[in-house]
Amino acid sequence: MRVFVAGATGVLGTAAVRSLVAAGHKVTGIARSGPKRDVLDGAGATPVAADLFDQAALRHAVSGHDVVVNLATSIPPGTAALRAKSWRENDRIRTEASRNLAEAAAAEGVLRLVQEAVSFVYEDGGDEWITERHPVRPNAVTASSITATENAMGFADAYRFAVVLRFGLLYGDEPATRWQLDRVRRGKAVVMGDPGGYLSPILVQDAAAAVVASLAAPSGVYNVSGPPLTRAEWAEALGKAAGVGGPARYLSPLALRLISKRVEPFLRSQRISSDAFHNATGWRARTAVADGLAAVGG
Repeated sequence: MRVFVAGATGVLGTAAVRSLVAAGHKVTGIARSGPKRDVLDGAGATPVAADLFDQAALRHAVSGHDVVVNLATSIPPGTAALRAKSWRENDRIRTEASRNLAEAAAAEGVLRLVQEAVSFVYEDGGDEWITERHPVRPNAVTASSITATENAMGFADAYRFAVVLRFGLLYGDEPATRWQLDRVRRGKAVVMGDPGGYLSPILVQDAAAAVVASLAAPSGVYNVSGPPLTRAEWAEALGKAAGVGGPARYLSPLALRLISKRVEPFLRSQRISSDAFHNATGWRARTAVADGLAAVGG
C-alpha cells in the first residue's frame, strides 16, 4: 500500500515508518528539515514537506496514497508537562491537525485513516479489565485525544475505513523513558499513584507493529497495550533497569497535590485489554517490560 505518515520523525513515527517499509509498503512521511529528511531517507521512505495546518498543502501531500496515518504529537518533556502552556501545541495538533488530515484524506480519495490516541482517557477501572466500552473521563491534557478520535471516526463511511489506536504508556529508547531512568539513578521519585493500581505500558517497537497491523483492521476504536502491571511492578522494573538495587521511588501524595491536576489521568488504575485489536488483526505486544527497559537502561 501507499502510506502517508504524519509525525513520521517522532518517536513512534520513526519506528512505525521502519516497520511499514519492512512490511513492504511504500511510505511517504512529513519532514520539514534536512536532518529529518535524512532520517526518512535512511529508513527507506520518501520525505515530503507539508504543514499540518495548511489544508491545501495537505491535500497535495496525501494525494495518491491509500492510507493516511496520523502519529503527530508534541508531548512536553519531563517537568514541562506540568505547565498548561506546554500542552498547547499538542492540543492544536490533536484537534486542528487531525481534522485537517481527515478532511484532506477524504477529499483526495484515501481509503483508510489511522489516528493515534491514548488510553489515559478512560475512567479509573480498579482491578477490572478496561475494554473500549469502558467510560471515558478526559481532562485538560487528554480531551484533545477525544477530539482527534471523533475527527478520525467522522472519516469512516461505507467505503472508507477509520482506525483509532488508543495506546497505553509508551516507553523505550526515547526521551521520556531515559528521563525517568536518570531520575531513578539520582534517587528522585518518578512513580505516581497507588502501588496496587494498574498501568499498561507498551514498547515503542510493539506500538509500531500495531500501526502496521491496523492497515487490515475494521473501522473502530481499539486499545493497544502490552500486559498491564501494577505500579509496584513498574517501580521494580524501573529500579532494575536503572541499576539502583531496589524499586523506583514514588511521589508523595503531598507532592502530587502540589504539582498539577494535569497528572490526574496518570494516577488512575488502568488495566487495559487489547483483546479487541488482537481479535481483529492478530497483533499482540511481544516484549516483556523487563526486556524493553533493560535495553534502555543498559
